[in-house]
Amino acid sequence: MRIDILTIFPEMFESPLGHSIIKRARDVGLVDIALTDIRDFAPPPHYKVDDKPYGGGPGMVMLCQPMFDCFEYVQKLNPEKGRAILLTPQGRPFTQQKAVELSREKRLILIAGRYEGFDERIRIGLDAEQISIGDYVLSGGELPAMVIIDAVVRLLPGALGDEGSADDDSFSNPAAPGLEYPQYTRPEDFHGMKVPDVLLSGNHGEIEKWRRAQALERTKKNRPDLLKNP
Repeated sequence: MRIDILTIFPEMFESPLGHSIIKRARDVGLVDIALTDIRDFAPPPHYKVDDKPYGGGPGMVMLCQPMFDCFEYVQKLNPEKGRAILLTPQGRPFTQQKAVELSREKRLILIAGRYEGFDERIRIGLDAEQISIGDYVLSGGELPAMVIIDAVVRLLPGALGDEGSADDDSFSNPAAPGLEYPQYTRPEDFHGMKVPDVLLSGNHGEIEKWRRAQALERTKKNRPDLLKNP
């Protein structure tokens, strides 16, 4: 997979993309991630990428020309056209199912905006999908882009050490959405808090039954909205 990121702050990605699962996936060639600075396509001497909104109001709006020129340049960097995504609060919610869907693409082009948002003609002209990572407002699209990259890359075959590691994660089963069951490791007793006996029994049938019950109970308590019949 190839992931292109369009941003005016490429340096923000250096640490998140250089550690853990994403770094390993890049090192072994599972994913190629490229950063392009939108400001490089703004005219000198000020390299301006934003301006005041027509009609008045606070904030600044990202200009069309630098964004279009940057996008056209990035598209030509690879023969695969790519799936273009605008990171914006106006987008559809990002879910685990969307992460799975995106992980099957050969190329993603993530467009991170700033300031008060994009000129509406950017949304229309680039014909990009709009995705939001939650019902809150951030300073820009860089953090949402990082979230999407992390969620998608860990789903690529070979990215995780154990191919079944992602199967039991919260939200991973669309047929039975819910939170993950409690997990324990050594020691068996820590400050008087003991590992449930069933997990030490070696009875895999009972363990699986306990895990399902615990996952359901946790989902009812913390995220009842995930249950079709809570």
